[in-house]
Amino acid sequence: MEPLSDKKVVDSWLKNAEPWTRAVRAGEIASRRLVTDNAITEAVLATSPRTALDVGCGEGWLARALVERGIQVTGVDVVPELVERARQATPGGDFRVASYEEIARSALQARFDTVVANFSLIGAAVVDDLIAATPDLLNPGGALVIQTLHPAFNAGDRYESGWRTGSWTGFSDDFVDPPPWYFRTIEDWIGLLVSSRLRVESLREPIHPETGKPASIIFTSRVLAVSR
Repeated sequence: MEPLSDKKVVDSWLKNAEPWTRAVRAGEIASRRLVTDNAITEAVLATSPRTALDVGCGEGWLARALVERGIQVTGVDVVPELVERARQATPGGDFRVASYEEIARSALQARFDTVVANFSLIGAAVVDDLIAATPDLLNPGGALVIQTLHPAFNAGDRYESGWRTGSWTGFSDDFVDPPPWYFRTIEDWIGLLVSSRLRVESLREPIHPETGKPASIIFTSRVLAVSR
């Protein structure tokens, strides 16, 4: 298996479902606890959805937060163990095992008011295909909300799109085999959205209260209207 590939991303997460669930539920990730969890919740609520699709839902914390606010949520993840944890913890949620490739091929056979991806778009070609298919997952007027690492502060030694090696620095020793991730510049994120018939409606940069720097970047996009 290629060490820098979409397949390797999935392989790593299959190995780390248990420690990830513990870390999220114990609030061990400071940036999430202090700023990014609230930021993505507010960004989704700002789109006023009745229904939402949580792509790469993990153990389901965001789905739970949205269900508590009266939103009908479908959560999807490729890792069966994470989906089962989400089901157990989220009464009223609908959780399914599916890959991004399957979602892009219309496996869900449903549309939603909002599609949200919270730090879950870390691959390359599978992410391109998923975003290209997003207009077909949205109801008229629906929104795609993406939160990801801020490119300006996570580029490493070169500001160009491409694969990066992963790291579990700052996490417990229970984590193994960190997943690689595909870095995208801001220009390339916007280019991907526009090429997928999506218009960037807003861009947010949640500020970490301790560092004073953006902890993430959030894109909210809607389907481009077709001119007649």
